[in-house]
Amino acid sequence: MSARRATLNGFTAVLMWAVLALVTAASGQVPPFQLAAMTFFIGGLLGAVTWPFRPGAIGALVQDWRVWVLGVVGLFGYHFVYFSAIRSAPTVEVSLIAYLWPLFLVLFSAFLPGERLKSHHLAGVMLGLAGAVLVITKGAAQGFQDGFKSGHALAFACALIWAGYSVLSRRFGKVPTDVVTGFCLATVVLSLICHVLFEETVWPESTREWLAVLGMGLLPVGAAFYTWDYGVKHGYIMVLGASSYASPVLSTLVLAGTGFATLHWSVVVACLLITVGAMIAAKDMLFSV
Repeated sequence: MSARRATLNGFTAVLMWAVLALVTAASGQVPPFQLAAMTFFIGGLLGAVTWPFRPGAIGALVQDWRVWVLGVVGLFGYHFVYFSAIRSAPTVEVSLIAYLWPLFLVLFSAFLPGERLKSHHLAGVMLGLAGAVLVITKGAAQGFQDGFKSGHALAFACALIWAGYSVLSRRFGKVPTDVVTGFCLATVVLSLICHVLFEETVWPESTREWLAVLGMGLLPVGAAFYTWDYGVKHGYIMVLGASSYASPVLSTLVLAGTGFATLHWSVVVACLLITVGAMIAAKDMLFSV
């Protein structure tokens, strides 16, 4: 039962990431690295404000250097590579390639102690991938419009980085989730450096935009990383991988419901594919006694 609860805990990250596109769109013209610095600062504070009430929690920051490399590469590295990718290749194509990460997560998980890749795991994640492709492309044929670019390779690296971070976090399963606070704050520093080097400062212009930044820092760029860390360390990691394909569909539904996008038939079909895929992948969890 504890693994089931941890899996559900991890899935809340997928739900929070579903609002990322909405709050990003509502945050105005804030440059990417500046936005990352602002939101990861909020995400880091989310953990740090609890330290006075939990003696010893700050001690989680004292970890082997490999833990820190993994966390910083996972959080900052992913965003740095993703921002670089969308600057040198079409966003839709980058999104398609980057969303290979749940598939890689499931495949990489097979090498973890005690894990075994079964046919229903693979079937579930492939259905999820089909659903994600459908909702991102809206059912249209998709190819590289202007040939293969460096951004496509960077998007592939994004998928490998996040899948690798998630799976390797399992190898450090005894490291408390409190360490994510440190990862977030390190990402703030590195994002600020990139902002100073590559961007001009643009602040949110309205209360709505400031609230969007706050919401982003509290949920998809804050609490989500804590719950994901706990989920991949203690839950059914292959189930989390397959169910992560719900994020682009839920994101589209959120955007449509708030007027930032219109619904398309592909979303309905994608919902069915991803739901069925997640249930197939979670067969062991759902029906174990």
